Amino acid sequence: MTETPMTLRELIARGDAYLQRRNVPDARVVCEWLAACLFKCGRLDLYLHLDAVPDTRIVDALRRGVQRVAAGEPVQYVLGRWDFRSLTLKVDRRALIPRPETEQLVDFVLASPQVRRTPKPLVVDVGTGSGCIILSLAHDLHDGVFVGLDVSPDALALARENAVLTGLADRVLFAESDGCGEFDPASVDVLVSNPPYIPSHVVDGLERHIRDHEPRLALDGGPDGLAVYRAVLLDAVMVLKPGGGVFFEIGDEQGPALRDLLEEYGFVEVTVQRDYAGKDRYATGTLGF
Repeated sequence: MTETPMTLRELIARGDAYLQRRNVPDARVVCEWLAACLFKCGRLDLYLHLDAVPDTRIVDALRRGVQRVAAGEPVQYVLGRWDFRSLTLKVDRRALIPRPETEQLVDFVLASPQVRRTPKPLVVDVGTGSGCIILSLAHDLHDGVFVGLDVSPDALALARENAVLTGLADRVLFAESDGCGEFDPASVDVLVSNPPYIPSHVVDGLERHIRDHEPRLALDGGPDGLAVYRAVLLDAVMVLKPGGGVFFEIGDEQGPALRDLLEEYGFVEVTVQRDYAGKDRYATGTLGF
């Protein structure tokens, strides 16, 4: 007996129920993202197609996607792409998935005096990963020198692919480095970083879709989660111009520690700011003259 063809509405409902039984958060939204990718439309535009009867190719692809998510794989990796601000980026296991909180970090840089008052700022992204931060800054700023650094060759390869995908390959330089100490002294206007900040002993207890799929190198911040911040700040005091700015994404319990670190390294106008969920998420400072 042949299976009765189902509408997209029915397929999404079935996928939703399947994922809910496996305790996948936001199961309905996940199914809609998967279907939207296959229909090559936005998730909200998908509602125009709910009564369509997809062909077997789309049905099979949707089922495979749902099964991968049910097995713990992040939906972003299943889709192979994800939106970050105004850019659509390629995402896979080579780098951390771009997250909404990091979009707000870009906003802080764009609004900073170091960017707004400098005709051609030198902006360096330490631990660039997918390239989401530095590519967004290059996209939004009309002029500047933009550099993305990462210790992972795999992450850099992904970032370069995203630079080509977004048409920004001629505006952003990517280089393999574990820090920014190779820049000339007092040459950099902005250092921005979303470094690994999860304490080592916490990483193994993360949700499986993070722990088992996203690169540990992009998650593990050392015994107290602050190792990379210290390394970046050690370089920052040498390469930042007087009055240059540092912009960090941080863990939601690291605000006091980052404030102390920034002040210890001679930064002034230090701020710890919250994300849209009301959690400490960003630490910024200006290098004193």
